[in-house]
Amino acid sequence: MVSTSTQIGNFYFDNCLMNAAGVRCMTIEDLEAIRHSKAGAFVTKTATLEERAGNPSPRMASTPLGTINSMGLPNQGFPYYLDYLLSLQKNDPNQSNILSVVGMSQMETHVILQTIQNSDYQGLVELNLSCPNVPGKPQIAYDFDTTESLLKEIFTYYKKPLGVKLPPYFDIVHFDQMATILNKFPLTFINSVNSIGNGLVINDETVVIKPKNGFGGIGGDYIKPTALANVHAFYQRLKPSIQIIGTGGVKSGRDAFEHILCGASMVQIGSAFGYEDVAIFKRIQEELQAIMKDKVYENLNDFRGKLHYLD
Repeated sequence: MVSTSTQIGNFYFDNCLMNAAGVRCMTIEDLEAIRHSKAGAFVTKTATLEERAGNPSPRMASTPLGTINSMGLPNQGFPYYLDYLLSLQKNDPNQSNILSVVGMSQMETHVILQTIQNSDYQGLVELNLSCPNVPGKPQIAYDFDTTESLLKEIFTYYKKPLGVKLPPYFDIVHFDQMATILNKFPLTFINSVNSIGNGLVINDETVVIKPKNGFGGIGGDYIKPTALANVHAFYQRLKPSIQIIGTGGVKSGRDAFEHILCGASMVQIGSAFGYEDVAIFKRIQEELQAIMKDKVYENLNDFRGKLHYLD
């Protein structure tokens, strides 16, 4: 029997598939549904220090090849998710999940991470560096100096397993620059990639979402080639102790297989999960297992990162 089990740092997962933050993970009820599915783990909605309602609707729309959204980080507030994960940890210490967080300022980021550091939470944390924080400034992960200084400050006090969620990069030198920065720190993982920012979808003569005059993050089929490129570029550049969660354009076992082939240790499902609900984890796992069986791969390490190049 082929295995889709995997490991991130010292955390073990029966299945390499999980949800992506932002889709069907707002409430405890949402997270419980994922927890009782075939997903290997769940990640919470990306949480801010305080509860947020997000942007006005319509803020998400389906397209022929995916989705566009400008949600505005709606969430229940960081304490809501931390308390839930602490209760799970107490009742089932062997189950590992991911707490996704973001500060609306660097000060808020430090408050959140210091709170986690001082809590009993022992699980994985994902810091989202791919959301705009300061008006007039780029996403933190597009500002290399700010990224390095922020991580340097964080690791003066944060001693628990931490990963960062990154936006897509499009220039080879940016892969080099960001990898050089990330390799300086004891990160457990990166999540690559968030949606492609500031796309525009038009219906007849009108944009399809309200915030930002229609500009929003693009997900789904559109993003898979970019996601695969980012996963593989960072796999080639990061030190082995920093593992990769691949996200973007996954709706089949073949898509998951390609993410792992490019170097991902886990794979998140976003837009397609929104369409299909929790049954998608079982379906994609079975499709991935069928591909592995056909290729005589017994586990993910048999092919992870082993992408072939043309002579």
